[in-house]
Amino acid sequence: MTFSAPDVLAPAKLGPVMLRNRIIKAATYEGLSHKARVTQDLIDFHVGYAAGGVGMTTVAYCAVAREGRTDRHQILWTDEAMPGLRRLTEAVHAQGAAVSAQIGHGGPVASPKANGLPALSPTRHFHATSLSWAREATVVDLDRITRAHADAALRAIDAGFDAVEVHLGHNYLASSFLSPKINHRTDAYGGSLENRARFSREIMRAVRDAVGDRIAIVVKMNMDDGVPGGFWLDEAIPVVQWLEADGTLDAIEMTAGSSLLNPMYLFKGDAPLKEFADVMPQPIKLGIKLVGKKKLKSYPYTDAYLLEHARQIRAAVKLPMILLGGITDKPVMDLAMREGFEFVAMARALLREPDLVNRIQKDAATPSLCIHCNKCMPTNFTGTRCVLVDRGTTRSASWGKPEGYAS
Repeated sequence: MTFSAPDVLAPAKLGPVMLRNRIIKAATYEGLSHKARVTQDLIDFHVGYAAGGVGMTTVAYCAVAREGRTDRHQILWTDEAMPGLRRLTEAVHAQGAAVSAQIGHGGPVASPKANGLPALSPTRHFHATSLSWAREATVVDLDRITRAHADAALRAIDAGFDAVEVHLGHNYLASSFLSPKINHRTDAYGGSLENRARFSREIMRAVRDAVGDRIAIVVKMNMDDGVPGGFWLDEAIPVVQWLEADGTLDAIEMTAGSSLLNPMYLFKGDAPLKEFADVMPQPIKLGIKLVGKKKLKSYPYTDAYLLEHARQIRAAVKLPMILLGGITDKPVMDLAMREGFEFVAMARALLREPDLVNRIQKDAATPSLCIHCNKCMPTNFTGTRCVLVDRGTTRSASWGKPEGYAS
């Protein structure tokens, strides 16, 4: 029997949701929320991608607990935030696209200074960026945060979202439990891979039990932390198989890298050291200038750069998969479809050209103008954007600078 690759531009079902095509705007922290609430700038940001043709856009990052934010302005699932979230989903839907909310807890990546609360980690961990210690999460903390994920998913339904993307990657809290480099616990949440995966599985079970099939559930999970001794593909494969067997997700998006230990590993390409230093307060600014090349490494960029590892996950499970990483044009999208992926997720290419999908629909040979310079990365402190295109959307200087990086 021959395999017929699906048309990436044709409608497709993700869980209970029908998308107009298989192209998803990946979660990139927008830096446009204010005091944990939606702003018109944030709405306009996502409406631009919806009008530009994506099947679904992803709002990032919506923290499930106050101490889990990497930026003091990040959205929290409070009563006060709900009217703005409803306005956002209604505006995206008016353009014909679906909309997903990325939910999670920053864990050791969170900013204790911004939150006024200590960051949490599987075991006590020093965060070089915030120059502070994350305290060990107790079982009571884990139970509370697990329930908070379920509550966030329920609120997402109430706010009109079509999907939630649960963040199990980048060494945020759930991902840090998966990592043997960070998780040195000796209780039921540490040691063996089964124990280290327990927290992630409990979160996903709580979310599924809370929402049933009323909303699509996507997981974003690491294949590779990008650091020696960290979580890697040989452990990612069984964890994904366990999640599939649990029946708690509708699709999975595999990612890589550690916002805590090696953030550039996800993005590939040059590390924008000068641009990071320009937006950082002291003494972090000085630290970037002195040791930035060691902490923010550069990696060669190629299109579909996560495919080699992701295809090994693809071979191990039957659940729908979203290919992330270097998705730039129609030929790369078609490659993903031929490799058995059901969806693709785009980030930097759409920051450069929000209407890229519409133009690809008109002409399949349309190239992406993104040069993968990564200078968009530091802009999430002032309003995420491509620095090569002036669209005039930046966060007010009076809001102050965040201390973390979300992705």
